[in-house]
Amino acid sequence: MKITFYGHAAFGIEVNNAHILVDPFITGNDNAKDIDINSLKADYILVTHAHEDHILDVEAIAKRTGAVIITNYEISNHYQEMDLETHPMNHGGSWDFEFGMVKYVNAIHTSSFPDGKYGGQPGGFIIEGEHKNIYIAGDTALTMDMKLIPMQTKLDLAILPIGDNFTMGIDDAIIASDFIQCDKVLGCHYDTFGYIEIDHEVAKRKFFEKDKDLMLLEIGESVEI
Repeated sequence: MKITFYGHAAFGIEVNNAHILVDPFITGNDNAKDIDINSLKADYILVTHAHEDHILDVEAIAKRTGAVIITNYEISNHYQEMDLETHPMNHGGSWDFEFGMVKYVNAIHTSSFPDGKYGGQPGGFIIEGEHKNIYIAGDTALTMDMKLIPMQTKLDLAILPIGDNFTMGIDDAIIASDFIQCDKVLGCHYDTFGYIEIDHEVAKRKFFEKDKDLMLLEIGESVEI
């Protein structure tokens, strides 16, 4: 399983010959100006919630690639009205796709489209595929619901927001990694805006002091698990 960071909370995942994009907010992110969305492959697009910094490039990429948009029911309806292909989900539900099993799990946040339209309840995703399991938390606060995850899935990697202010910060992300029983964390949702700038060295040191590994990838950089 190969995971590429495209800035903010956007990732590309290659698993079982499928290309998955997560929350593609690229053209609106000055830090990701070197990423050309027209060059990105996508068979599926996972959308955690409807905020602009997670959906900005969904429509353009889905129209070009024909990707299936996997998201909550309300966001799914939004894109179905554009004649895009979707797979609606809701909390606690799972589905077996060609690349593996996806489960839609709880997140504590808000969700609305840029025009104010209701975007359903936010969520995260568990992906079990190619003998590797990952948790994509989406935008979330620390929540006790995270303790449910390791009861069913042994995680190899967790993608957690760490920028604070709008989501968990570093200290809560460390607790979250305890809850989900996963010490290998890939950080996201940091440095894009002034509100969520972090000190990278402090963040890594705090995780290291708890015997955990925090990865902060450069935009365009990949990691394999």
